[in-house]
Amino acid sequence: MTTSETVAAAMADAAAAWLDTLDDDRLATARGDGPTGDAGADAERRRWFYTPTDHGGATLAAQTGVQQQRAMRLVASGLSEAGYATVATVMGLENVLDRTQDWPTRPYRERFRDPALYHLRVFGDPGARTWGWRFGGHHVSVNALVVDGRVAAATPCFLGANPAATPLLGGGVARPLGPTEDLAREIVRGLPPELAGAAVLSSAAPPDLVTANRPLVAPGDRPLPTSAIRRESPPGPVDPVDGTETVTLTGAPRGVPASALDDRGRDLLRRLLSAYLDRAPAGVSPAGRYDDDAALDEVHLAWAGSLEAGEPHYHRLQGPRLLLEWDNTQDGADHAHSVWRDPENDFGVDLLDDHHRAFAHR
Repeated sequence: MTTSETVAAAMADAAAAWLDTLDDDRLATARGDGPTGDAGADAERRRWFYTPTDHGGATLAAQTGVQQQRAMRLVASGLSEAGYATVATVMGLENVLDRTQDWPTRPYRERFRDPALYHLRVFGDPGARTWGWRFGGHHVSVNALVVDGRVAAATPCFLGANPAATPLLGGGVARPLGPTEDLAREIVRGLPPELAGAAVLSSAAPPDLVTANRPLVAPGDRPLPTSAIRRESPPGPVDPVDGTETVTLTGAPRGVPASALDDRGRDLLRRLLSAYLDRAPAGVSPAGRYDDDAALDEVHLAWAGSLEAGEPHYHRLQGPRLLLEWDNTQDGADHAHSVWRDPENDFGVDLLDDHHRAFAHR
């Protein structure tokens, strides 16, 4: 079997083992309809969030210790070792944020900053021709689709950190996503003036990810208000945030192309790509694609905001089948968001369309 097939088999085993522990009440929230190429029927699977809202599924808080362990085994099956450790760290930061924000309360939630308020849902039957799963909560969204025994999609994949930097004993600092920020800044700082002018889209950073939590990304996307990135958001169209036109997503990538970087810049760019793409296990991560110079040349890096550490900033990497976004603007630039997306195949929608058309004609 290929590595992708091995990962898919591990996912199926872990999902079945978790579902087997749940009673009927928990199964009602833990299960969802199987993936389909029909956008309406598949709408719930394609919903995702990164705010502290109901992400859909069975929460860890409502599960026994054994059920929690099996749930996290499923999550781990879709992540690399480093990716899983980062997700676990981000979840643990809810305890830190609780203290930092002076133990906030909300009338609609028993504990607002809750490291157990993460939701898991399986779509379809593990091991079926098409099935998937989603894990999400504040600052985490992991999505997986399996088709014909292979991992067909692993995006959107979101990780955030609040605080972005946390002091530790002995002068240490915990920065779960620190390298992602530092590598991008180092590349842009090292550019000659003419390339820096192309890379920096604006002296002001957008307030959040340009693509927000849209199910699919498209040219013209701009940041949405936080109130729109919640399950309980009012229905209907939402206007983008004013003043963010300079960072609007375009079909043709903006910024500086990797082909213009020197050897050091290209090495840093490959490391930056790995910081995003190696969240997924080997065989699923497309990071190896960029060992090829021609593939790397098509990646563009854009920046907005200050180049000084500790100041609000944003970066974006864009190329074929690739969109990576980072922002650290909130709470005094101590609140980071990052996402890996595949504009052509988020949630596996393109592959599902082909798959269902093929079977319809058999």
